[in-house]
Order: sequence, then C-alpha cells, then structure tokens
Amino acid sequence: MAKPSPSYSGLPELVSLGAEIKAMRLKKGLSQEAFADELGIDRSYVGGIERGEHNVALVNLLKIASALNMTLAQLTQKAKL
Repeated sequence: MAKPSPSYSGLPELVSLGAEIKAMRLKKGLSQEAFADELGIDRSYVGGIERGEHNVALVNLLKIASALNMTLAQLTQKAKL
C-alpha cells in the first residue's frame, strides 16, 4: 500500500480534489474497488487520493477524469482548483 505523502498529505487542494473524485465516483455508482479496477491502480491508493493523502501524478489524474467521463479541466474546475 502506498503511504501518504509526508510533504503534501492533507493540503486543501488535495482534499478538495479527492472529495470531488469520491463524489463523482459515487454518482457513477462505483465502489472504490470497481473504480480502481477500471483505472488499473490499487484500491488503497484510490482511497488515499480520495482522502487527500497523495499528490497524484498527471497520468493518474487523466485516467481518473476519463473514467468519470470528464476532462481534467472539468475535474479541477469542479474541485474549485
């Protein structure tokens, strides 16, 4: 399991992004496990993203936005970033 980033965990921007990802995932009716499988990343890492514990790589953000049927710009706008 990926450990939370000691430098970035809990930053308001990451928490906001994670909360929006979680809300959109739930709106799609997906469990963390199903969403992680769709993304090709570990479920525990998805949980960490949703809690604002990880400074997410651009490639993973693009995967997440695509899986939520939105652009990265739309995702960051919804998260008020």
